[in-house]
Amino acid sequence: MTSPVAFTAAGSSGATAAGSRPKLEHAYLELRTPPAGGSLTPGGPCGRIDFQFNPKEVSLTKAAQWKRSAAKGAKSAGPPEYQGPQPSKLTVEMFFDASDSQDSSVVTAVERLLACCVPTAESRQQRRASPPWVVFHWGGLTGFPGYVSQVQAKYTLFTTSGVPIRATCQVTVEEISGETPGQNPTSGARQARRVHRVRAGDTLPHLAWREYGDPAAWRVIAEANGIDDPMRLAHGRELLLPALDELGR
Repeated sequence: MTSPVAFTAAGSSGATAAGSRPKLEHAYLELRTPPAGGSLTPGGPCGRIDFQFNPKEVSLTKAAQWKRSAAKGAKSAGPPEYQGPQPSKLTVEMFFDASDSQDSSVVTAVERLLACCVPTAESRQQRRASPPWVVFHWGGLTGFPGYVSQVQAKYTLFTTSGVPIRATCQVTVEEISGETPGQNPTSGARQARRVHRVRAGDTLPHLAWREYGDPAAWRVIAEANGIDDPMRLAHGRELLLPALDELGR
C-alpha cells in the first residue's frame, strides 16, 4: 500500500495573524558527507543546492509491504501478512531560468543535481564509493536523510548558440534508513531514524524522554551528533535521533 502526500505552497500574498507579510524562505537540498563503515549517521554538510524558485508541490510517498499467500481451492483469498514499511520517498520539481543573463548557470545547476547520483571523489579514494547524502529543507519542513535516486532534467529554452538557459528537473530522494521490502520489524532490522530541529527550551534529556521515554538516553543522541554539553543546544540546529533499537548497542 502506498500513501502519497502532496504539500502545496501557499500564495505569497498571504499574511500572518499580526497582519505582516510572511518571511520568504527558499528551499534547498543540503548535501552531507557519506558516513564511513556503513553507519546511518550522515557526516557534516558538504554543500547545498538552492532552489532558484520555491517548488509548487512537495510529494511524499510511504509504502507498506504486505504478503498474501495463495490458498489453493479456497473461495476467497486469505488475509495478508504485514512485512514492514518501505523507505519514504520525496519528489520535488526544481525550475531554473537564466533567460535574463543567458549564461551557463542553468547547466551548472543541472550538473550539480546529476552529480548527486555519482560517488564523491573522497568516498572513491577511501574505497567506499557513495554519492553525497541529502536532506531537503524549506522553512519548517525538514526531510529525512536520504539519497538522490533519480534526476529527470528537461531543457526547454536555448540561446541562439545552443546554450540551455531554462530547465525543469524532477528530483526523487529516497530515505536511507528505511527498512527494505521483506524485512521483518521484529527480526532485528534497523528502524528509521528521525531528524529534529531544535526549538526554544529543548534539552537532550527532554528530547530523550519524549522520544524514548527515558531521559538518561540523552547520551545516545549526544554521541550521534557529537555534542559535549547536553544543556546547551543552538536554536535551529538539526539533531539526528537514533532509532529505538540502537539504544542498547
